[in-house]
Amino acid sequence: MAEMKYKRIILKLSGEALMGQAGYGIDDLVLDEIAKEVVQVVQAGVQVGLVLGGGNIFRGFKGASKGMDRASADYMGMLATVLNALAMQHALETRKCPTRVMSAISMTAVAEPYIRQRAIQLLDRGYLVIFCGGTGSPFFTTDTAAALRAAEVGAEALLKATKVDGVYDDDPLINPKAKKYNKLPFAKVMAKDLKVMDLAAVSLCRDNGIPIVVFNLLKPGNIIRALRGEPVGTWIKE
Repeated sequence: MAEMKYKRIILKLSGEALMGQAGYGIDDLVLDEIAKEVVQVVQAGVQVGLVLGGGNIFRGFKGASKGMDRASADYMGMLATVLNALAMQHALETRKCPTRVMSAISMTAVAEPYIRQRAIQLLDRGYLVIFCGGTGSPFFTTDTAAALRAAEVGAEALLKATKVDGVYDDDPLINPKAKKYNKLPFAKVMAKDLKVMDLAAVSLCRDNGIPIVVFNLLKPGNIIRALRGEPVGTWIKE
């Protein structure tokens, strides 16, 4: 296998990616395919921290839009990420990938509490670490949690795997003439509010010199291609 460009990364997966075509919950086949590819990355010698969204089960912002208290809705969304983390842990360990789940919300019966130095030690020892529970505080997205963990553990890149093949100047599902960007500077993403991630996440990555790669998770091999530095998806960096 070709040499990987990065030795330690944070991989951000949306919760929606786990539900496949089901519309809700977790599709076991999709989960297994994702686990298969992630294990290949670990076997290539890359240290991987994984952050999962919870939108396949509950989205805090959506709950708040229906009248629920925003803080309560966000906590429910954080708990949804724990369910996804445990499912992913099972899929990874079934493939003999040593995995630990660390939660920003204390629930010691199912996950270790998030401690930065402990997370770094686990990564150094070859464990794949799944960070769940968001940031542990409401009003922050799992994108921000991914950027925060990337900065804390010294990740060299943040890979955001989505259902689209990169960043566009408009919604490609609505506008067939939308233009895809292959490369973007952080300043342009923030100035144009391109909805790659929320601005807090983009700002964290910019300030810590962490490039972001946005790519299509559903195309097999894309994670490996991104780690080799190949022109996949959209690269965001200075």
